[in-house]
Amino acid sequence: MSDFSDSGDYVFMDTNALIQQIQKLDDQERAVVAALLNQNTIARDIHQEFTGQLTFGQRVADRVASFGGSWGFLGLFLGSMAVWILANAGRPEGFDPYPFILLNLVLSCVAAIQAPVIMMSQNRQSARDRLDARHDYEINLKAEMEVMGLHTKVDELRDTQWAALVALQEQQLELLKTIQAQLDRRV
Repeated sequence: MSDFSDSGDYVFMDTNALIQQIQKLDDQERAVVAALLNQNTIARDIHQEFTGQLTFGQRVADRVASFGGSWGFLGLFLGSMAVWILANAGRPEGFDPYPFILLNLVLSCVAAIQAPVIMMSQNRQSARDRLDARHDYEINLKAEMEVMGLHTKVDELRDTQWAALVALQEQQLELLKTIQAQLDRRV
């Protein structure tokens, strides 16, 4: 025996088969189906959820990465280097005479510290993007299910109206037969 029955244009699924199909869905899809059935919204502010879970260190890393990738940082960095070089250029008594070995050490340390901080921030951004994509999938899945439900309702309305039109046409045909019979008796 089939799990499906065909009734006109509609295919109806046996309740047990429907339950089995729902059990095949993952947790995320089941949550969307439950939200649809309960007429709940699933849209939420993912950014607020995500930033609310960040630790102090993660927030600091994001701020450092944000500042490290800004024009302000670039201007400050170039200005500091220019001051350092001008303060030490051509002076053997400067604290870092040419070839600026201490400056090279400072630059290497800045790069060594800044690179992992930026990578941590990028990893968090990737996690945020995955969360956004997952949420977009939920919204799209629910929207698709809502559209399918609307199509079903429109089809049901069309079928109901079609049946009413056929019944009305049958009444009109009966009325025409009655009128034709009356005309035939007069002639």
